Amino acid sequence: MSKLTGHRAVITGGGTGIGLACAKSLAAEGAQVVIMGRDLVRLEAAAKTIPGAEAIQLDITDAESVEAAFAKAAAGGAIDILVNNAGIVGAAAFHRTSMEEWQRIQAVNVEGLVRCTQAVIGPMMKSAYGRIINIASIAGLRGGAYIAPYVASKHAVVGLTKSLSLEYAGTAVTFNAVCPGYVETAIVDNSVANIMAKTGRSREDALSELTKTNPQGRLIQPEEVAETVAWLCSPLSGSVSGQAITISGGAI
Repeated sequence: MSKLTGHRAVITGGGTGIGLACAKSLAAEGAQVVIMGRDLVRLEAAAKTIPGAEAIQLDITDAESVEAAFAKAAAGGAIDILVNNAGIVGAAAFHRTSMEEWQRIQAVNVEGLVRCTQAVIGPMMKSAYGRIINIASIAGLRGGAYIAPYVASKHAVVGLTKSLSLEYAGTAVTFNAVCPGYVETAIVDNSVANIMAKTGRSREDALSELTKTNPQGRLIQPEEVAETVAWLCSPLSGSVSGQAITISGGAI
């Protein structure tokens, strides 16, 4: 029997990148997987690549959407694993960052994560098993020029993870954050394109700006993040809570 047989997992932002890799990894361990995100067509296509997976549309910035999506997911069985993966990033000089842009990033990366966590924590804390994994970033552990709203949001995620691990320590629920460096996803592709557009550099030079932050000189693969998430969801990780685990090639 696989480690997560009998468990039901929800992954937000599960249609691509890290979220999809997490969904596949958890399913391979026996979990019944539900992937959520805004683009239902993309979600349904992704779900077809995972045996038994469900796709549910979700806008984490909308309270009614969150309530409806998690009610639908729970109708298929108790949710005892949540991977808060949905997130966005933006890049600009701080003095040119509008309050609207600041709030847009916090609305997804912080408030959306809070809504999703609150949607599952009530039933989960009464059960015999619970795992909540927040996909943060090494930006949640250090600063970063030109990405202040994103850095602030990921620091909030790490802080929330640590606080909730203490608040619910008397239950079977654990809370952990996974903090990758630059991962080979569409977000990184957009960052590379942004560097190219603003500096006139080639793709290779732009990519080197990102890979040089990793002492191993490479981008992290989504599957590497997913394997860490799968371990944190396993029964043998029950004493691991309140941690911010970095996957950065030794950058932190």
